[in-house]
Amino acid sequence: MSLIKWDPFREFNALNQRAANFLARNFDAPLSTTVWNPAVDIYETDNEIVLKAELPGLDVKDIELRLENNVLMLKGERRFEKETKDENYHRIEREYGTFSRAFTLPSPVNVDKAVAEYKEGILKVTIPKKEEMKPKPIKIEAA
Repeated sequence: MSLIKWDPFREFNALNQRAANFLARNFDAPLSTTVWNPAVDIYETDNEIVLKAELPGLDVKDIELRLENNVLMLKGERRFEKETKDENYHRIEREYGTFSRAFTLPSPVNVDKAVAEYKEGILKVTIPKKEEMKPKPIKIEAA
């Protein structure tokens, strides 16, 4: 198990973003015009870079994934579907609307062999590193 460095300002940054989103919201517009940022984990192994994004409630057709110049772009939209009248809602806490995230990958990757799978609200993208970027052991010969 690896340790994760605690960032005391992470919660303040999230609060600041939520406040900005709230203040930027046009209250006459439907909720589908807001902006949200899904949670993303990116990690690296010896052979590949893996991205996992939480995208619950989205359909595959609502997600766009593109890799260009070593930048992975993730875009999509979660639409607010009115099941009842506005006045019948007591609370709306889930975030809706469009999102766009861009991640510069830490090393050159092989785009042609990238694989993306979407299961149970989690998008997992696995991108192999280029051969020349993989660590290679150097044999030391005794003199």
